[in-house]
Amino acid sequence: MDSRACLVVLMVVIVCVSGEESKSVSFIFGDSLSDVGNNNYFSKALAKANYPWYGIDFGNGMPTGRFTNGRTISDIVADKLGLPVPAAYMDPTTTEEVAMKQGVNYASGGGGILNETGWHFIQRLSLYRQIEMFMGTKTLLAQKYGEEQTENFTRDSVFLVAIGSNDYINNYLLPITADSWKYGANDFADYLIATLRRQLTILHSLGARKLLFFGLGPLGCIPLQRIQTQDGSCKSDLNDMAVYFNKGGSKLIDDLNSQLPEAKFQFGDGFDFFTKLIQNPQQYGFNNSDAPCCTVGRIRPTLTCLAAAKLCKDRSKYVFWDEYHPSDAANVVIAENLLPTLSFGHTISPAPSPAPSAS
Repeated sequence: MDSRACLVVLMVVIVCVSGEESKSVSFIFGDSLSDVGNNNYFSKALAKANYPWYGIDFGNGMPTGRFTNGRTISDIVADKLGLPVPAAYMDPTTTEEVAMKQGVNYASGGGGILNETGWHFIQRLSLYRQIEMFMGTKTLLAQKYGEEQTENFTRDSVFLVAIGSNDYINNYLLPITADSWKYGANDFADYLIATLRRQLTILHSLGARKLLFFGLGPLGCIPLQRIQTQDGSCKSDLNDMAVYFNKGGSKLIDDLNSQLPEAKFQFGDGFDFFTKLIQNPQQYGFNNSDAPCCTVGRIRPTLTCLAAAKLCKDRSKYVFWDEYHPSDAANVVIAENLLPTLSFGHTISPAPSPAPSAS
């Protein structure tokens, strides 16, 4: 589950490109809560959102590769800040010109910090692989716009890295994976943080200076985990793992800021807010935070929203769309609650983002 409640894409840097009007862009690295269709271009990928009812509340209602019924948090943030949504890297129409004007999204459903995470999905992009793809993008930009302009562009861009949930849900918690046999819970988190340290350091060497890394949400409270408990409560041990990881992530960002030249890295911890949203959904306009809107009758867990599934009566009242991912309405609440503190001075649209309603 990519349940980081604060997967907020803050595309806030002014970039001048070839004398054109100033643009604000970002580069996004992550998993299914940030994926805007990259996995659709893999013929063998099992983690896809290219079938109904995904996208029912987005555009013309057709699937877009987003793992929700409507918009990702990044879509909502871009709309509120008046910024373009970064293009999917795998989309053939994502050219150098598009990268300069919109930024690029490398996120991949099922991807993780570790290369081995999500292996059972066959095809997915790990964080290391996403970074390699960014290297390719930067090379192409340098060939077209020159080294100096590309370096300035990169240093002025915002990098969002929001990943890590799959390393638990689709790696450590699976009894058939080697990592679950090799590490205790805290040792595994330390292994993730050590790997992440190398990855973020590589991004810095490639020019990243303004980087946001977002920690994990309450993984033990996603529907997939709650249905496995006798009383439907959250799994406290899994939530404890997320808290431990977040502490390590926060310290890592502090360390990198003190060690890497000109680094302005930030750590976003949405654990507490997402926990409040799940524990008190009515306070935020919801009436269900323990079950997904999309299910196949009483059959659970269904893991993904299948074409044969039945949808809840009012999608705007459910925190979760499927067993893993928040609904469009929940993404709106998350974005609107976090933007005031993470907008970097951008003017935020006061108009509330429309939430989906039953069709």
